[in-house]
Amino acid sequence: MIKITLPDGSVKEFEKNSTPMDVARSISEGLARNVISASFNGTTIETSTPLTTDGSLILYTFNDTAGKKAFWHSSAHVLAQAIQDFYPNAKLTIGPAIENGFYYDVDFGDETISEKDFDKIEKKFLERAREKAEFKMRSISKADALAYYQAQDNQYKVELIEGLEDGDITFCDHSDFTDLCRGGHIPNTGIIKAVKIMNVAGAYWRGDEKNNQLTRVYGISFPKQKELKEYLELLEEAKKRDHRKLGKELELFTFSQKVGQGLPLWLPKGAALRGRLEDFLKAAQKKAGYEMVMTPHIGQKELYVTSGHYAKYGEDSFQPITTPKEDEEFLLKPMNCPHHCEVYNHKPYSYKDLPKRFAEFGTVYRYEQSGELHGLTRVRGFTQDDAHIFCTPEQLDSEFKNVIDLVLYVFGSLGFENFTAQVSIRDMENPDKYIGSVENWEKAEQAIINAAKDKGLNYVIEEGEAAFYGPKLDFMVKDALGRSWQLGTIQVDYNLPERFDLQYKGADNQLHRPVMIHRAPFGSMERFIAVLLEHTGGNFPLWLTPEQVIILPISEKYQKYTEKVLTLLENSEIRALVDNRNEKTGRKIRDAEVSKIPFMVIVGEQEEKDGTVSVRKHGEGDLGTFTIEEFISLIQKEVSKTLVPFGN
Repeated sequence: MIKITLPDGSVKEFEKNSTPMDVARSISEGLARNVISASFNGTTIETSTPLTTDGSLILYTFNDTAGKKAFWHSSAHVLAQAIQDFYPNAKLTIGPAIENGFYYDVDFGDETISEKDFDKIEKKFLERAREKAEFKMRSISKADALAYYQAQDNQYKVELIEGLEDGDITFCDHSDFTDLCRGGHIPNTGIIKAVKIMNVAGAYWRGDEKNNQLTRVYGISFPKQKELKEYLELLEEAKKRDHRKLGKELELFTFSQKVGQGLPLWLPKGAALRGRLEDFLKAAQKKAGYEMVMTPHIGQKELYVTSGHYAKYGEDSFQPITTPKEDEEFLLKPMNCPHHCEVYNHKPYSYKDLPKRFAEFGTVYRYEQSGELHGLTRVRGFTQDDAHIFCTPEQLDSEFKNVIDLVLYVFGSLGFENFTAQVSIRDMENPDKYIGSVENWEKAEQAIINAAKDKGLNYVIEEGEAAFYGPKLDFMVKDALGRSWQLGTIQVDYNLPERFDLQYKGADNQLHRPVMIHRAPFGSMERFIAVLLEHTGGNFPLWLTPEQVIILPISEKYQKYTEKVLTLLENSEIRALVDNRNEKTGRKIRDAEVSKIPFMVIVGEQEEKDGTVSVRKHGEGDLGTFTIEEFISLIQKEVSKTLVPFGN
């Protein structure tokens, strides 16, 4: 008998060589019908894999991330099989699961594949899936594996196998199809009920432009046709909410080839919106005891060598700026932290002076590859809502928790209510990726875990996701379409204070090293606004939106009353504008709806006579007639629902 530990901590005994599917059946027939993958002692296995030792078992359904990965990885095999049915001379390379679906990289030789071929491949895919063929893993010697693919003249698989150790090579068979594979599959192809080929793109073999260009075929699959339909509808909604499309329509930002790729230009409405976000955070930071600082956009190369950023970001940074002075080099700053260390270093501190909280909306620069640039979410110049707290070790816990409160306040004020906290720690097997001592890393990681627990956060621990100088707490926010984005981040750092020799005098009159907390609730202004645009569909919270009210006079006869209404609104700090175009009111209303202006105020003869306004709300229609004072009160009440001063 073997002892199997389940995720809830319970331990069950099973016959040796029992499978994960046997374990699932022992729990319930319903679970057995839905389980599609498993992991044993941290290794992904099939539901049919015999269990021979004691260990921990996790069962996955399609609703689990690991379950989706197995489902989509298995689907990549079926896609490759369907492709070979039509293109028998095509050479298969690799086909992994990705965040949404899967792809397979294929060398089609002299043949091509395009959108007109998608339908036939999808039909063949489903025909193959209905065979309900089991996925079966088998070990194979390196010599036999090489011989198999050499006979197919597939130099890509041969290259992969040459890099593997004999004894570690496995093939996966299903139906009449075989592929080089490490494993992690669903029980059989029949579980796949729906598939869609999404698109094709070029991709260099192993990502190296010196190698052959392959065709990457992207697909997605589901266990139910209904789920595919819902996913495609979600994609259509995502297209409507694309921040690049909305940013253009709402005149928030633009890009110019003359200025350069990845360098956004903020238009007046976008700059005003961004300014309001900055003012919102500055007000909260002031209450929380932060002091604003300003640092240059460049720094001497030696600054970033000291911090370690040059070694880690050198390849992703712009080339050094040389001056007429020999051997003098500057860099566009890739991070604000080294500058803030030098701000701290400008004078000595005692423990009574700490914590010091320095904040800056600092613009940084990274040379992203042109193919990786994407609207505002991936740019070459971006502004971080950066702050660095320098505190004693005894203050670390309370300071970290205070930052969590600030991040939650930001999210709540902007409608981000669905999020998970991710404790990002070291990759224990690759210590060379990080700077600093193991002792400091352990202290920093434990401090973050303790704070997350004490604040009652829903958190997960992700190994290998830490910054090179310290662990962090990342906030993974789900938007209105259910997509996950990493926004706010808080990091504990014992290393930069050592590298910059930061000190304070303690109560014992000895010099001590402060702990450094890095934090950015927005992350970067560019990316945050992009996510906010897609989350809201351009319907920003009323306190933030570029224009809160548009006044629509029925004719120029009511210009004087229109100006009176405008003045009263502006005196109450309500952002309003007037549409004086010689257009019909219906057209003006439609245009205001497209511009996503929250409130439309219509003024005509009756409104002027009664001293009132007729009010329409974006997306809702007519609200009725209000006095100007009543309408101002309506706006102020709506703003106060989402914008509560920090600490209240």
